[in-house]
Amino acid sequence: MQTFKGIKIVNGIAIGKIKFYKVPVYEVNENLINDIAAELDRFEAARVKVQQQQHALFEKEVKEGRKDTAGIFEAHELMLDDEDLIDSCKEIIGESHTAEYAVREGFENAAQMFRDMNDPYFQARSADVIDLKNSMLDVLFGNDTDSLQGSEPSILVAEDLAPSETVKLDKNLLLGLVTRLGSSNSHTAILARSMNLPTLIQCPDVEESWDGRFAILDGYNSCLHIEPDQETIEKLTAQHEDDLKKEAALQELKGKPSVTVDGRKVRLYANIGGPKDIKAVIDNDAEGVGLFRSEFVYLNSKTDPTEDAQFAAYKEVLEKLAPRQVIIRTCDIGADKTIDYMQLDKEDNPALGFRAIRICLSRVDFFKRQLRALLRASAYGNLGIMFPMIISKWEVLECKKILDECKAELESEGVKIGDKIEIGIMIETPAAALCADELAEEVDFFSLGTNDLTQYTCAIDRQSANLERFSDTHHPAVLRLIRETIEAGHRHHTWVGICGELGADPSLTETFLSMGVDELSVNPKSILPLRGNVRKTDLSKLAKPAAAPVKPAEPVKPAPAPAPAHAPESAAKSEKPKGFLGRLFS
Repeated sequence: MQTFKGIKIVNGIAIGKIKFYKVPVYEVNENLINDIAAELDRFEAARVKVQQQQHALFEKEVKEGRKDTAGIFEAHELMLDDEDLIDSCKEIIGESHTAEYAVREGFENAAQMFRDMNDPYFQARSADVIDLKNSMLDVLFGNDTDSLQGSEPSILVAEDLAPSETVKLDKNLLLGLVTRLGSSNSHTAILARSMNLPTLIQCPDVEESWDGRFAILDGYNSCLHIEPDQETIEKLTAQHEDDLKKEAALQELKGKPSVTVDGRKVRLYANIGGPKDIKAVIDNDAEGVGLFRSEFVYLNSKTDPTEDAQFAAYKEVLEKLAPRQVIIRTCDIGADKTIDYMQLDKEDNPALGFRAIRICLSRVDFFKRQLRALLRASAYGNLGIMFPMIISKWEVLECKKILDECKAELESEGVKIGDKIEIGIMIETPAAALCADELAEEVDFFSLGTNDLTQYTCAIDRQSANLERFSDTHHPAVLRLIRETIEAGHRHHTWVGICGELGADPSLTETFLSMGVDELSVNPKSILPLRGNVRKTDLSKLAKPAAAPVKPAEPVKPAPAPAPAHAPESAAKSEKPKGFLGRLFS
């Protein structure tokens, strides 16, 4: 038996033969050509065909209920219309090079732009560019890539897998995935998670000679066993069968209350990115949406989205999920999420810079378009509005003042607005957590964004791979701030939820329940496992269980005070930043 280590993306056990996925080798002709017009025609025909392929993959993912991954191929379609990329390839052909050569050079240059970025997320986007390059070359060379998977169920092993390659795979023949390269931020990793497929990346010893050999992929222990011994086979086969039983048991939790053994109720909500995630919310029996990331409306638009465009997106989610509560976070652009048309200045430290509510309060017309759209949509469901990156009371007062102005405008226009809209803020900085008592006086709820709260509390850049060994998501300072925020909220009859990744951490479920948390908002696939944890927890057996808060149906809030004179002025616009792909893959 040989055992090889990697980085796990998805837990689970896969048992079967290995199929090595060998991609075609492209021998590009570098000789100069005479008929430039003919090569331009070949390039354009290939571009159109690949764009049609990407659209077909988009529709396939939507049809199979994976709308979250469908967005990858929608972005690929847009990229193949990008003038900068297409013009660069045509310029190379104009220098008497073949279409194949132009695609190789033009797309490689674009991919290198991403590799040169400091952010690991954007570095991983280079794989999307290479994916499209290979698809273009497949068409130009006339390669048939449909038969690369083989004809029997197998553990697929590859150097790497592009998104379009992964989606085209026959899922009935796929037991697990192992790649030598890859990243936890890659779209292939996202696809693997969406299929709940045992997956290892960065397994450096991957070899073509493994093809056809019997193996077991152990996602729990991040390893691949080649020709495992009988003891390993028996042990991991038993674990695989146990996994199947647990999955079946989770399905039985649908429709059951999220209540502890001793009677403590907690709401289990889902984090989503837009209308594409509605099915996942319903399929996983989420009780509501605790975080709707509204920035997808901005990131998926080439220009500042209109009020009507935003209204349509919010209305669709609220209407289809009613009567579930849907909490929509106002625009959280900035830091690692940038948009060219917003013309934001380049900052040395964007995580501490002009972002989220700071942009909205500085560009009031921009903010009011979103608030009006939200208020209009509130008539179609159960809406909560949440303001991100709040650090001071005056910011909350200013947000509420602008919201009231929007309400008055719509009422004067005869537009119907929902009767009860809860207003909340994200607690994602130590400043907000330490001022939670005075902030709680102004809102109906808090939502703890534990990803940023950990980053700002521990002074750890969460995008830096070099700092992983120093990062501690269970740091006592973070947990103390969470507890103190919950206690402060309850003192003022303000309910408190958690919408960061810690909410789905099973090792902290009991801790958060004992603190008295009212809601946990997690990715949809974590809802049922989390419900199982909640229903097994008995807080009465803990030393000092926290008393559940009693929240009045209609908490009375003080009237908003006028905004202070020191509120930020409008930000100066900068020259439009370069970079044609950042918006597509943010």
